[in-house]
Amino acid sequence: MSFRRKPGEEPRIDLTPMVDVVFLLLIFFMISTTFVETPGISVKLPEASSQTIDREPKEIKIYLSREGDIFHRDQKISLEGFKALLAEHQSDAAQTTVLLLADQESRHGKVVTLMDLARDAGFVKLAIATEQRKK
Repeated sequence: MSFRRKPGEEPRIDLTPMVDVVFLLLIFFMISTTFVETPGISVKLPEASSQTIDREPKEIKIYLSREGDIFHRDQKISLEGFKALLAEHQSDAAQTTVLLLADQESRHGKVVTLMDLARDAGFVKLAIATEQRKK
């Protein structure tokens, strides 16, 4: 008695469970990762015990390093570049905050110069960033 063999199917590997696991891992890492906006330069902000203010939707962040270098979005700019940056945003000056993140070791005169240039360009909302004083 001879039985006919059915032509067998080729074994297949089902990738659906593996894709599901990888997708879940991706979601887990995306949720557990914190995104902190930090500049590429080292700026140690001074500490203060004053209250925090609400952040404005439109703000220009200017970083001032210990050496007196001015940065905007990780790009070093000169005083002339800072003036040009302020001129670009002058149309929204009333609704825009100029946020100065100056290193605690930076010269006071340079901070005042940047604030004066912003005030002269028509920006009325000026803020200096500080770290919360540890109790």
